[in-house]
Amino acid sequence: MLILLPPSETKAGGGEGAALDLGALTFPSLTPTRERLLEALIAVCSDGSDPAAARAALGLSEGQADELERNRALRTAATRPAIEQYTGVLYEALDVPGMTKAQRAKADARLAVGSALFGVVGAADPIPAYRLSAGSKLPGLGTLAAQWKPGLADALAAADRGLVVDLRSGGYAALGRVPEAVTATVVTEKPDGSRAVVSHFNKHHKGLLAHALVATRAEPGDARAVVKVAEKAGLRAELSAPTEVTIVTT
Repeated sequence: MLILLPPSETKAGGGEGAALDLGALTFPSLTPTRERLLEALIAVCSDGSDPAAARAALGLSEGQADELERNRALRTAATRPAIEQYTGVLYEALDVPGMTKAQRAKADARLAVGSALFGVVGAADPIPAYRLSAGSKLPGLGTLAAQWKPGLADALAAADRGLVVDLRSGGYAALGRVPEAVTATVVTEKPDGSRAVVSHFNKHHKGLLAHALVATRAEPGDARAVVKVAEKAGLRAELSAPTEVTIVTT
């Protein structure tokens, strides 16, 4: 099973790992695109004559100059395993620090994180903190979706990890789609029975679902099996389509 998570804009930073080695990352067929984007990102953030252009390309405010510094240091900065580098609501719910050794081994084997810079990285891949979003446009390269097509989709298709559960947000899923993947939608059910999608609960419950899929001893083969794993973990889950699971909150 391969569980694809969305990244987060916030990163832990620091770390005890050696500097970034693109050749050591999972999905090595992506290395040429990773190198091209890395070089372009460092270049735009290193242009001291036009920091405003760098901020515009990355969607940053003047108060986020530290993000430019992080990007300038991408080749030399310390690294952390990807699953520890990303932070935020989803990753708090995933609760990697609270996992047993056996669960952490499963997390390293089953989890991967979508990335605008790296395409997708394995949970254990050592990466530095960086700032680049799916909607960013680096000078001379156009959209990131154009850069990743079709290489990312091909790499995911060739992964041969069994069932793919794609929990990435829309912008990151668009960088490289997995047509037969199981997806999950989180909705809040109101007292009158109506339902609505809410962003905060979406991230939190996708983190809980990912934790359940890591912790289970089962090897789900379809969406119905994913529903069973979710229910066993205490989530209210429904099969809403052959490849779609709905998580219901109140």
